[in-house]
Amino acid sequence: MEKRLPRTELLFSLGFLFMLAVAVATFFLGMKIGTERTEARYAPKHSETSPPAVAAYQQQDLLSYYYTVYQPFRSFTGEWIREASNMKAGQAPDPAKRLKSLAAVANDRYKEAERADIPSSSPLLVDAQTNVLKSLKLFSETFSRHANGEAADARTVIRRIGEDAIYRQALDYALLAEKQYFDAMVKWGASLEPDLPDQVPDSPGMTLETWNSQPLLMKNAIAAGLLKERRVLPDYYPQDLAARVDHFFDSGQAAGFGILSVDRAVEILLRTEAVRSGDFLEKRAVYGGELLPQLPMFSGS
Repeated sequence: MEKRLPRTELLFSLGFLFMLAVAVATFFLGMKIGTERTEARYAPKHSETSPPAVAAYQQQDLLSYYYTVYQPFRSFTGEWIREASNMKAGQAPDPAKRLKSLAAVANDRYKEAERADIPSSSPLLVDAQTNVLKSLKLFSETFSRHANGEAADARTVIRRIGEDAIYRQALDYALLAEKQYFDAMVKWGASLEPDLPDQVPDSPGMTLETWNSQPLLMKNAIAAGLLKERRVLPDYYPQDLAARVDHFFDSGQAAGFGILSVDRAVEILLRTEAVRSGDFLEKRAVYGGELLPQLPMFSGS
């Protein structure tokens, strides 16, 4: 005959099993909570794993590029422009020697510009640096080849260089790099003043009305583009050309020639060699309220 547990023992057994189940559940719940707290405590902070995005085209980026890439490159082009002028005038008695020296200078500037650390957050500056390096390499190659080529007088040498396809490519890279630098300044200005456009308008056929409506940052970038289109490597800055265009229109000289477009004004100014280094600084007071990055070429320092 089956024996039955007394009522008290049955209740005790059921109570024990219930308490055991609660204890086990509590244990696992506590372990889960403890694990989550430990993981939360030692998990890397969001700022450590995902640093905040770096703003593009900062003042410091423009200034760093100026000192490490732009000015070293312009010191080379300035030396070449002076030498080319002497050759055209027949005032270079040993052009081969001068070309070898210029090739060495181009190589030195290449090494200097190559060391510059340009932030990837400013892609126009990265591209400008790349194009400066390409330009310097091609300048050096051109000068070395003509220095070691058939002996000739200075005027013949400069004519041959001007006809050299590699030299023209070096010019294209140089002028593209300058345009990209001035386009980057436009991006910088638009990041500070949302009302300013961040895209440079097309310059072909630009009317006086459109030109006058542009801020100085944009005029400078347009001027850099006009120099690039005409493959003109000058000893002055794009802002010098922009200031001269403004003066040409404001003084009434353009109207006297019946000139109404920016393209035509630039053609006249370049053909007559009317633009000089320092034209912007001379007329800087006219642009007192204009936004410009703090760069030495805008202050004359």
